[in-house]
Parts: sequence; structure tokens; C-alpha cells
Amino acid sequence: MVVTLDRFVRQRDLVPREKLQTLSASVIGVGAIGRQVALQLATLGVGQLQMVDFDVVELSNVTTQGYGVADVGRRKVEATAADIRRLDPDLDIEWLPVRYRPRIELADVLFCCVDSISTRSVIWRGTGSKCRFWADGRMKGENLRVLTAVDDVTREQYSQSLFDPAESQTGGCTNGGTFYAATIAAGLMVTQLVRWLRGEPVVGDQTVNLLAGEWCFSN
Repeated sequence: MVVTLDRFVRQRDLVPREKLQTLSASVIGVGAIGRQVALQLATLGVGQLQMVDFDVVELSNVTTQGYGVADVGRRKVEATAADIRRLDPDLDIEWLPVRYRPRIELADVLFCCVDSISTRSVIWRGTGSKCRFWADGRMKGENLRVLTAVDDVTREQYSQSLFDPAESQTGGCTNGGTFYAATIAAGLMVTQLVRWLRGEPVVGDQTVNLLAGEWCFSN
């Protein structure tokens, strides 16, 4: 049996390792979608990871967000950081158990995983419009929306999404969500990062209705 000491060998032809290992990424919100984004980034081999979230784990988060029962009552960023340590003990992790504030210095690769349009707008105005890569994941039941902004066209497209009345429904974006839907949304967001690292066009806006089996997208 051949034994390899390179844990990245099976993704070598898919993910630009040399770019990823020098990359710093920020994840704002480590709830249903954001936690999965953080875990996927760590698994892929991102160089530095920052997580920002003030919330604590509740019992319902075990089902919808993939936390353990023993995590109930812990800060979400702390619990997620502990799980990431088991994936990669050498990963440079910074976790901030606070609400987002414009004074927080973020990486220029940013994953916005918060649960309201108003909070997204604040983050976008504060730092999102200046970062190199921006991905936003939204979920309502089995309806997902992933937006990516990396250039003038996709930034303008994203800005317009912040004023879409359909996005201002009552309740948080992850209200009534499921773990499998959040995992799919996170995977779509991380896929856009990999496309960007490979120098390929990103998908600016994609929506997925899991119940109906529909997937729509636009660049």
C-alpha cells in the first residue's frame, strides 16, 4: 500500500495550493452557513482564517448548524475554532466573539454569512466594497442564494441585491433552515473562491430551490 504524507494530494489538480496557503479569509457569522464555510476553508488548506460572531450555541443549532451537544452555551467562534484545530492544528486562526464593527480589520477575502439585509449592508459599506473577493450566502428554508463580487460588474450587481424587497422578509435568513441546505450554500460559496483563485469567471448571482430542483444563475 502506498502511503502519502500530503493531505492535499487528491485536490491538487483542482485547488491552487500555492495561492490558497498564502490566503487570509474572514468569515462573518458562523451560524448555519458560516460555520460550514469556515470548516470547508480549513479543510481545503487556507493559510489564515478569521471568524467574527458574538452568538452562543443553542440546542437547536445542533440540528441546523452542525454543532455538538457539548457545545451548547459556548461561543460559536470558539466551538468552531476547536473543531478546526482537529482538522488542522497548525492553521492560523483568529476568532472574535463580538458583533461586527467597521473598526475590525478584516481580510480582503470575505465571506458574509449574517442573517439580515441590514447587517449585510453595514458590512458591505464598511469593508465589503473594498475587498478583493466577497461571497454572501443566504438561506430561507430550502431556498438558497449565493452572491459573489470580485469586479465592477459583480459589485454593482451585489449592491442592487441589498435593496431587493424580496430579501427583506420577516425573520432571519436562516430561519427554518436545515443542515444539508446550509452545507450546499457553503459549498457554492467556497466553489466561487476556488474559481477565482484559478482565474476563472465567478458566478455573480445564483439561486437554488432544493424542493423544486431548480438552479438559476447569472454572471
